[in-house]
Amino acid sequence: MNGAKATQKRIYFGYGSNIWRDQMRRRCPTSQFIGVAILQDWRWIITDLGWANVIPSNGDVVYGFLYELQQSDETQLDKYEGVPKYYIKKRLAIEPLDALVYVNETKLTKGTIAKEYIYRMNMAIADGLEEGLPQDYVDRYLREWVPPMKD
Repeated sequence: MNGAKATQKRIYFGYGSNIWRDQMRRRCPTSQFIGVAILQDWRWIITDLGWANVIPSNGDVVYGFLYELQQSDETQLDKYEGVPKYYIKKRLAIEPLDALVYVNETKLTKGTIAKEYIYRMNMAIADGLEEGLPQDYVDRYLREWVPPMKD
């Protein structure tokens, strides 16, 4: 029974810089990309910490990527995401299934994107568009917070 628990897999919904597949490969090397998914009635923001968060918001949507995580990947991701100081883990209904989502329920104040986060988010946006994130979603929700990279 202990062996079964050690190989338990979780489905994770990444909505910020973890859309950047290279970053996820480095952070969670055994993770498996599943595809694009949608979180209904939530909105993507940058908090006053300078990083992405999702907040409940009727009628809005958050696009992201689903990944299958091994326990070792989830443990690593907890460290990168700053659990429990910066984010908590929740199970939310993601179309088409329930998934693990990192949410900060206390940092709801809108802020300015951290300079180091701009590059990672632009890489995430590029990967997202390549995998099927709608351009109008990027323009409406992400570009409000994430300036394009300068050539």
